[in-house]
Amino acid sequence: MSRSPRYTSHDGFLMPMGFPVEGFVSALSYEAGPEDLFVATYPKCGTTWMQHIVWLLANGGRPLSGNERLTDKFPHLEEVGGEFVTRLDEPRLIKTHLPFALTPFHPAARYIYVARNPFDCAVSFFHHTRGFVKHYDFADGTFDEFFERFVTGRVDWGSYFDHLVSWGQRAGQPNVLFTTFEAMRSDARSVVLEVGRFLGGRYAEAATDPVVLDEVLEHSSFARMRRDQQRWSSPRSEDMPPFVRKGQVGDWESHFSPEQARRLVAEFDRHTTGKWLAELWPEVMARARAVATA
Repeated sequence: MSRSPRYTSHDGFLMPMGFPVEGFVSALSYEAGPEDLFVATYPKCGTTWMQHIVWLLANGGRPLSGNERLTDKFPHLEEVGGEFVTRLDEPRLIKTHLPFALTPFHPAARYIYVARNPFDCAVSFFHHTRGFVKHYDFADGTFDEFFERFVTGRVDWGSYFDHLVSWGQRAGQPNVLFTTFEAMRSDARSVVLEVGRFLGGRYAEAATDPVVLDEVLEHSSFARMRRDQQRWSSPRSEDMPPFVRKGQVGDWESHFSPEQARRLVAEFDRHTTGKWLAELWPEVMARARAVATA
């Protein structure tokens, strides 16, 4: 019998079990302010990594200590709800996985969107779903079972492709910075500098200070972020992969069959043909097309 992760449905919008309905509802009615700073992503596309970079820039390169939690400093809107976020001191740091149409928007607020290629995203999302047993009850699930839901958008926060396109259409707006997980992996320094320029003020000052920039790059490296992972997530059982797992580009090849590659390539093409998004990951897509026809 095929297994499936378990979710909570908020009028058809799937969320992890344990995310309160009232939190989701109040998140949608939250009124963004001009000082708000959002990190927006589809799940498992570099969310925590970018949040930590922003935190480091805001705090002179100082990382979170082992007894501090990112969720307290940079809360997840759909989990804690809009009322909680309203009580934060300004400027508010806010995480969201909502597609653009559902994200509270203010023309003066700042939005950093991080995209990741769908192949590595699917693998990372599978391990995330398997690892958070209390949220998904999928500890014994397989990648093949998860893939069937991912490729059809029947996972929490909906379709990867709809999400990507919704934010991709806003790239270039003065208050939206669109970047990719792959760019962060290949040239983190350039991305941190870009984030600093985009946010301005103390963030720009931090990014252009050589000493602080080196601290930001060191503490946001995967080697450092693998330490003290209670800063990023609730505990997992020892037989599950850690929250910060590999962070690699190309790990998908150890999970995908040629038929799965073919199907995800087809979905990518269906949603991005004729859009600039089609050129985001030329090397990944070329390899995926080769695997699909093997």
